[in-house]
This record gives sequence, structure tokens and C-alpha cells, in this order.
Amino acid sequence: MSDNTVTATKSSNSINKLTKRIRRETGKAVIDYNMIEDGDKVMVCLSGGKDSYTLLDTLMYLQRVAPISFSLVAVNLDQKQPGFPDHILPEYLEKLGIDYQIVTEDTYSIVKDKIPEGKTTCSLCSRLRRGILYRTAKELGATKIALGHHRDDMLETLFLNMFHGGRLKSMPPKLVSDNGEHIVIRPLAYNKEKDIEKFAQHMAFPIIPCNLCGSQENLQRKQIKAMLNEWEQRFPGRIESMFKAMQNVIPSHLADAELYDFGSISTQIGPVIMGDTAFDEDIPALMTQEDVHIITL
Repeated sequence: MSDNTVTATKSSNSINKLTKRIRRETGKAVIDYNMIEDGDKVMVCLSGGKDSYTLLDTLMYLQRVAPISFSLVAVNLDQKQPGFPDHILPEYLEKLGIDYQIVTEDTYSIVKDKIPEGKTTCSLCSRLRRGILYRTAKELGATKIALGHHRDDMLETLFLNMFHGGRLKSMPPKLVSDNGEHIVIRPLAYNKEKDIEKFAQHMAFPIIPCNLCGSQENLQRKQIKAMLNEWEQRFPGRIESMFKAMQNVIPSHLADAELYDFGSISTQIGPVIMGDTAFDEDIPALMTQEDVHIITL
């Protein structure tokens, strides 16, 4: 067997594992948060970026193998950005043979008119886009709106809110839309961005860059992303631990008096689970609870 054949085989095995991992993690997120139910019509928001392409591809796979029946409709919002290649997505979706709709709204002009030069456009752009997508979902009769945000997006949002908003808040895997009329889901919630990048490269998705906000190099989100990437390089496993923490919240060990009733705390007979433990290293395996009790007397 030649070196080229061995390399090709290893590459093929790697891609197969990557594809299975993305599909498995997406399926797990869908099940864990009951994202898609029998009879749902899922509107997949397709921006032309790696995340939304991966989302659509994976949901199409789940549609084929899931024990429930649900339909998909891909929706792209053409915001009339200068130079936007409006032929790419229709051609791609036609080849897939999937139901789709291209919605054209000139939000670009509104954003450029309202936001001073040099200021971040993302907030207004996002708000306008949400309103249009909600309206479209209603027109299409969609029961779920699927967005392509992944695990790294959720962590970045957590730190953005902590650093700049003074809130412990992130992107939830599932929520009710701003207007209360729709269920928004993020099936890629468990997927790593680096996996999505590799998958998108392998699939050769026709990526369309965002020239409205993606070119703003000093965005706070980009600064947070750089910070997390540095942490991951210096401390492998830290990102995994932080995401796990988002799924293991202990209100009694934070400081939100509206979330936890600190005023009613009282003593009790017997040990309190997680009582005054804020962050303790694991107890040595050979040390019993009785030993710990004696030490703390």
C-alpha cells in the first residue's frame, strides 16, 4: 500500500469520525432539550456561513433517521449588502432539493443610516433580522426556528454578558422568541466550532462572508473569542469544563437574591449537601467522610 493510499485512508476515517461526532452531538442536544417534535415544521435560518450550512446538512440527516416525522424549510435573508452573491444560496438549495425561501429586505441601508461610522452594527442588524425572521416563520407556519449557534458562541456570549453587561447569561439551547410567538432552537449547542470548521471545509460549502459586520475587527465578541482560544491553547480542557459549568448551575452558591431565597436560610440537623463548599479539591480517595468530619471539628 502506497503512502498516498495510507494518507487518504486516514483522512477518510478522520472525516467519518468527525461527521458522526457532529451528528451524534446534534442529536443529543435535540433530545436533551426536546427541540424537535413529531409534526414540527422547522425553519432553518441559512446565512451562508459555515455554521448554518452545517446545521442544515445535519438536520437533513436527522430528518432521514429520526423516529419522528418533521419537515424543513431553509430561509435566507438577503439584506442587500453591496456585492452580496444572491445566486449562490438558491443554486445550492435547488441542488439539495429542499424547500426554501429567500427573503429580501434592505436592512443594510437602515443600519448604515442609523449607526455612526466606526460603531458596531451588530446590535441593530440582529434586531432587524430577528423581526423579519419571526414574521417569515409565521407566514410559513413554522413551529420551530433553528439557528446555527454552537458551543463556542454560547461561551462567548456568557463572557460578553459578564464583562460588558454585568449579567450571568448566555444563549440557551431553546427559548421563546422575543414576541412570544415562536420556539427558537440551537441544535448545534453541543458542537465545537473547530469541528464545524473542518466539516465545512470537507463539504466545500459555498461560504458567503458577512461584509456588514464580519469586517469589524474590534468587535467585543472577537476579543472574547481570542481570549478563549488562548485559554484553550494554554490550558487544554478548560473550554470543556466551562461549558459543563453552564449545565451545572448551583443558585445557592451565587449571589442572586431573586433566584435563591437567602433570607430563609436556617440551621438544620445533619449535613448539608454542598453547604459551605465553594471550590474544594477532590477529597483524597483514602480519606473517609469520618476523617473529614474529625479534621473539621
